[in-house]
Amino acid sequence: MNRAWALFKAHPYVSNVAGYTTLFASADLIQQSVLGVKSEDPKSGESEPLCATSGVDWPQTARVALVGLCFHANFNYHWLRGLERMLPGGGVRRITGKVVLDQLVAAPATISAFFIGLSLLENKKDPFEDWRKKFWTSYKTGVVYWSTMQAVNFALVPPVARTVFAGGITLLWTVFLCHCRQQPDQSHSRDSSQ
Repeated sequence: MNRAWALFKAHPYVSNVAGYTTLFASADLIQQSVLGVKSEDPKSGESEPLCATSGVDWPQTARVALVGLCFHANFNYHWLRGLERMLPGGGVRRITGKVVLDQLVAAPATISAFFIGLSLLENKKDPFEDWRKKFWTSYKTGVVYWSTMQAVNFALVPPVARTVFAGGITLLWTVFLCHCRQQPDQSHSRDSSQ
């Protein structure tokens, strides 16, 4: 274990980004396994459950991993380091400041990158459609979840391991986002039923 920690500390960027991306992609696999796999035809936008025999939607998981690697892991690595430079150390005031900044800056950026990034990778006609429909619900839920989790992160986790810790708590969060993204638009469903 000491050897792994020494390697982690020697290569924090690679360790954090690789760990975060792996956890991010794992969340999509969990969402597919536990909450049900859905395959969406990018042209029609129709979503259909895959049959149990067809397995995992690997292209979907690859897209989630790509968004995680290209944006989320890198953004969070640099963002968390920047927060520590702006507000170094602990204490209630500093931790509160980090959490508030995280929710005002990072949360909208990461949620937007998730919805818009996946829509772009799926070649959707309107890459902002999912974002418009699901951003506020995701953001409001995230404020509760992430404020708590980031307070723990800033108070208890050493700065060198904060990105990978965030990746761990992102696992549950990304399961939520992947599931949210697979759900039909509720406002559209209500309009069509009237």
